[in-house]
Amino acid sequence: MSFAAVDTKEADEHERERERTEATEGSTRELGIEEVDDEVDDAHQGVKKVEAAERVYGKYTKWILFVSLGLASYIYALDSSTTPAYLAFASSAFGEHSLISSIQVAQSIIIAVGKPVIAKVADVTSRASAYLAVLIFYVIGYIVIASAQNVGTIAGGIVIYAVYNYQNNSGLQLLTQIIIADTTTLKHRGLLSSLVSLPFVVNAFIGPNISSRVLNWGGEGAGWRWGYGMFAILVPISLAPLIGTLFWAEHKARKLGVLSSPPSSPPSPTSPTLPTSPTYQSPHPHPPRYNTASSTLDLTGLVLLGGAVALILLPLTLSQTVRRGWKDPRLPILLVLGIILLVLFALWDLRYASRPVVAPRFVRNRSIVFACCVGFFDFMSFYLTFTYLYTFVLVVKPWSLLQSTYFMQTQTVALTVFGICAGFSMWWFRRYKFVLMGGLCVRLLGVGLMIHSRGANASTIELVWTQILQGIGGGLAAASAQVGAQASVPHADVAIVTAVVLLVTEIGGAIGGAVAGAIWTNTMPDRLVKYLPFLSENERAKLFGDITSVLSIPRGDPTREGVIHAYDDTMKVMVIVATGLSVIPIITSCFMPNWYLGDTQNAVDNADLSGERREPNPHHNDM
Repeated sequence: MSFAAVDTKEADEHERERERTEATEGSTRELGIEEVDDEVDDAHQGVKKVEAAERVYGKYTKWILFVSLGLASYIYALDSSTTPAYLAFASSAFGEHSLISSIQVAQSIIIAVGKPVIAKVADVTSRASAYLAVLIFYVIGYIVIASAQNVGTIAGGIVIYAVYNYQNNSGLQLLTQIIIADTTTLKHRGLLSSLVSLPFVVNAFIGPNISSRVLNWGGEGAGWRWGYGMFAILVPISLAPLIGTLFWAEHKARKLGVLSSPPSSPPSPTSPTLPTSPTYQSPHPHPPRYNTASSTLDLTGLVLLGGAVALILLPLTLSQTVRRGWKDPRLPILLVLGIILLVLFALWDLRYASRPVVAPRFVRNRSIVFACCVGFFDFMSFYLTFTYLYTFVLVVKPWSLLQSTYFMQTQTVALTVFGICAGFSMWWFRRYKFVLMGGLCVRLLGVGLMIHSRGANASTIELVWTQILQGIGGGLAAASAQVGAQASVPHADVAIVTAVVLLVTEIGGAIGGAVAGAIWTNTMPDRLVKYLPFLSENERAKLFGDITSVLSIPRGDPTREGVIHAYDDTMKVMVIVATGLSVIPIITSCFMPNWYLGDTQNAVDNADLSGERREPNPHHNDM
């Protein structure tokens, strides 16, 4: 072969590489994904530790990691299959059952604001350190709940453990999804993300048996205390192998020289060069540690966001507890202040924060924006139908406590099974968008059917099928939307993007729970007056505030039947609103790019799991 031929071949290779690069950059600009800035390009220590650990994991240690994830998944699946049943009885023990939605809104606020904090801690320190931190919050929170002497203490314990809570998509669930994104390629990610939820299927049958026995154990209605307290012991034991494996991988990577120790004070690329004379001393050689931590975690933004969410949501559920309701000027003032803080948060994060929670490049990324919209409205719809569903079926259906708890697990089982089906589909077809849109349509059908088949007006089969359909749709949609968002960013952004999507999703859930609480507190008392005019105001107030007083009245009694009619009318309002909201995610999902799910960590920079760049995929830009 002549030198001219060699030169021509090399020139052709360079030309093809240039075309691939231009195509990738073109699609990047089209989707609103900018070149990663210095903050992201110089990945946080947590990301570097993950990529270094990937190089030291052997065949067996990687399996140990996955088995440890499975054990952790099982124990917190058992937790979330039992503890939700305790809240109704714990609040009723102090005569404050109607405050369930307010407690859940406060919990959702902490969960939402805590997500970016956990993600940033995982990025700045390590995944293992973040796991250990949220586990400590969990243990403290459950100890507080188990020893509570009033409903305020229960709420405080729930807020503390909300940093951890798996069922509400925070803490360990967030970290588990981040680790799965760290250690799996796009084609396998949806499947593995769904498989860690498989214990929910088993615990759907084990959990109700445990919770029903716990509630009847301990005497004087104190069984719910044992229900919370036992997990303060079981969960740390079960998570020890996972946390230990992560710390071991970091230690081995550093010992083998794959991971270098972080510099104590990295120089700023924009700072001027200081004189090297020994007589010169900078008055501030290092930035204050507090300022550095505040900037890295964007504490200002988090405070603004938390305040905005709290001020907007709490008035919705507290409107019935104040004497004059919405005529009390304090409630509208709180709403206005919340909106103002939300605007200030947007201005701060998009223009002034050095390392914002919601970076401008995320706002310009179609995958992230529309994944957030899907999650927001889907969770808002879900919590409208689910917040008081357990209380509803206990009152309107002639079921035992065990049967009611089994029913509440129906949607969870369907979510898990069809989430795994979604993972297999994405692995087989290498696409996610049709799975997402199909799931959202099925979920709309399940919610819509509840308008008629919500309990009092339907057979058991009808009511169960509404939950199965919602679970099928939710399982397909949840797994695919998250993969779509993660595929659109480089590895250094995966943790915070996962947190942002779940943050917005949880805010939607908080609003849904708040609206459910507002409907409940503003509709139920009037309906009790309508159907139980022969009772005194104090008697109706007791039926409203304590579910056990309702359950003590036999079916067929005029009082019990009046309560059933009141519950039925109130739930109908919630379901109609939820059905309308379920249409919005279908529309927004149409605008998400249909990324190719290949053998890379993400779909935008062609990097493998260890951070090494690979050849661009020919399907990369096929949207």
